[in-house]
Amino acid sequence: MKRLLYYLRIWVFMSRNSFLMVLNQRSVLLIFLAGKVLRFLFFISFLFFLLKGAENLAGYNSTQTIFFFLSFMVVDTTAQFFFREVYRFRSYVVTGDFDLILAKPMNALFRVLMGGADVIDLITLPPLYAATVYVGKLLNPSLENVFLYLLLLVSGLLITAAFHIIVISFGIITLEVDHTIMIYRDITSMGRFPVDIYKEPLKGILTYFIPVAIMMTLPAKAFMGLASFTGVLSALIISILFIFISFRFWNFAMEKYSSASS
Repeated sequence: MKRLLYYLRIWVFMSRNSFLMVLNQRSVLLIFLAGKVLRFLFFISFLFFLLKGAENLAGYNSTQTIFFFLSFMVVDTTAQFFFREVYRFRSYVVTGDFDLILAKPMNALFRVLMGGADVIDLITLPPLYAATVYVGKLLNPSLENVFLYLLLLVSGLLITAAFHIIVISFGIITLEVDHTIMIYRDITSMGRFPVDIYKEPLKGILTYFIPVAIMMTLPAKAFMGLASFTGVLSALIISILFIFISFRFWNFAMEKYSSASS
């Protein structure tokens, strides 16, 4: 427990510094914040006009489809809030600053994974959560479905954490992070819609090989009472497996790391 509180204090300290750096550039903050809000509103409008013409999407009505999108945004934006430091990792390796991180009395993976939360996402998360709760209430879920939804959101966040750890591990081995993280974001963006709209083999790939369905779609389906016990259990097992694999890959990458001074 003391160790957990120790790292919590470190995270708060690093996040505060990250917030201050961004807040000192208010014009940039406003531009990025406006861009995020406009992108969200444009996509909601796109869903509205899409469903107005088609009436449903893969058998889901407009409220259900919007809830799928909001659930995707909850997982995606929360992950960006916590793991924004990954986008800056390449510069640490190239400049040699990663050597200084390794010399500090803290876990290096924790530092490069959660070393700076995003203040812009902190601003957008409360209204996003509120919108998700509002739309979710329209679906009249049971307490059991709400519990499964929250549990599967945590499972989805574990998988996103695993992907970010794999990305920074590749960054150590290949010095490539930016393109890898954008490939990850492009693939996960397919989870804006329920994966039921995709045909095989793409649907199977997005479920088991790159578990976008487990990260983005399954929580919403559980909320609607459409997820089986086997599906929920499989999601939890896959999330734990992905985290385990990502840690092993990180350790492998660290064995291959050559310091800037060597």
